[in-house]
Amino acid sequence: MLDNLNSKFESSRVQALDVNDDEVEIDLLEIFHALRKKILLVLMVALIGGCIGAACTQFLMTPIYSSTSSMLVLSKETTLTSLADLQLGASLTSDYTVLITSTPVLEQVVTNLNLDMTAEELKEDVTINNPTDTRILEITVDNPDSTMAKKIVDEIANVSSSYIGDKMEVIPPKIIEVGKIATERTSPSVMKNSVIGFLLGFLACAAIVVVYAVMDETEEDIEKYLGVSVLAKVPDRKDYVNMKNKKPKSNKKNKKRR
Repeated sequence: MLDNLNSKFESSRVQALDVNDDEVEIDLLEIFHALRKKILLVLMVALIGGCIGAACTQFLMTPIYSSTSSMLVLSKETTLTSLADLQLGASLTSDYTVLITSTPVLEQVVTNLNLDMTAEELKEDVTINNPTDTRILEITVDNPDSTMAKKIVDEIANVSSSYIGDKMEVIPPKIIEVGKIATERTSPSVMKNSVIGFLLGFLACAAIVVVYAVMDETEEDIEKYLGVSVLAKVPDRKDYVNMKNKKPKSNKKNKKRR
């Protein structure tokens, strides 16, 4: 009988949800009210998630620092520069970008600084940027040590400048800005990971509240979907039964004394 009632309840509920959009709107309102009732819990879990994200970023993740050096690509070492020279210098930046991160240059840098890494590993930490419509190349090196990042980027600029001038038989690019020792980490971002932790905590707790609200069948749901009134309900009295089976110790002591 209970199985029939449960099956009837589920089928009626599914049919009621598919009848029209009004029923769906009512369900959405129920979910909204369920979230509103538990909004303090959801926000508390979200704040805990944000704190965990910030703590993990600050104390568990290795900070990365960046240092940048800039070079100017020249086609002629003269004070007067024609439009053709400017265009030639702009086109050379693409070739220089490849040569700066070439294996001979990086291997020379590793040897000069006695680095505990290979040229391929160093290449992964090097980024070269060419600002639009300029003949400037920006070399950026990422490293857990801010001082070492500066040393590496300066050495790459010096070695690559000499290498380009020798191999291409052109005027070597001029270093116009050396690297600086970074005082703030580049990555990972504490603020970004805090926001991610906050959002994950908020979504996880909200999802649990919604699932609990949908799965929880109350008297109102029975009256709403089955159209019948609830006459009575049987409470769960397991705790009462367990307490009833336990005999008080005071009675045993009284019997022994008698």
